[in-house]
Amino acid sequence: MQKYTAARGPDTPDALWLCEHPPVFTQGLAGKTEHLLAPDPIPVVQTDRGGQVTFHGPGQVVAYPLIDLRRAGYYVKEYVFRIESAVIATLAHFGVTGHRVASAPGIYVRLDDPFSHAALTGPAPLADPFRGLGKIAALGIKVSRHCTYHGVSLNVAMDLEPFCRINPCGYAGLQTVDLSTIGVQTTWEEAAHVLGRKLGTYLAP
Repeated sequence: MQKYTAARGPDTPDALWLCEHPPVFTQGLAGKTEHLLAPDPIPVVQTDRGGQVTFHGPGQVVAYPLIDLRRAGYYVKEYVFRIESAVIATLAHFGVTGHRVASAPGIYVRLDDPFSHAALTGPAPLADPFRGLGKIAALGIKVSRHCTYHGVSLNVAMDLEPFCRINPCGYAGLQTVDLSTIGVQTTWEEAAHVLGRKLGTYLAP
């Protein structure tokens, strides 16, 4: 991604990479070591994206949009909003309602009823803004010379135990879920196809 972005010119086409990683923890630029609770034997890789630590592994769709934002005609804040909207639309395809949490990038689902279409109501409690929620998609991006890399991961059907070895995205006790644990049975390939299609739609100029 770094090489692709560094070599880009004004006419370089945008791209979307969809992949599945072997087990790995990735740490963002501002990542704090105290959020790595017991990572061994899973390797920890330092990256140049924003955000703290997260886990990637089999059964998770990782999407890397490589977008020239200047050519696309929108800024970073809207880019993040569009990615989150694509994830919410992907979840809706499977009947699941995704939610945003203020100042906590990514997408969350209501643990007691992930298929409820009701919006979250009232202000989030200051002590625990994630109460009753599980994180199903993590977001971490980098922008260089107006061009994006890194991206978003969607948990489909994976071993969630490694998330207990970290404070996911820097939040102690944050519960992480995947589609399979909330009752959605699908394949990695189908989830990747839907997410890729939604990202193509929502990130269009």
